[in-house]
Amino acid sequence: MPTQDPKLKLAAVLEELEMSRSAFYRMVARGKAPKLIKLPNHQIRVRRSDLDAWWAAQEQNAAA
Repeated sequence: MPTQDPKLKLAAVLEELEMSRSAFYRMVARGKAPKLIKLPNHQIRVRRSDLDAWWAAQEQNAAA
């Protein structure tokens, strides 16, 4: 049975990034945010694997 990839609520993502909601949405508008999942009820989720990949990309960009 495959392992579930947890889907994080936006509040958890903002807490991990230590970022305000408005700053996060500015990042989304610039196309610099982790991949988002929009649910039918308009809530936002981020897959744990997508957030981890985004962190890795940020580390690579900082090292370059």
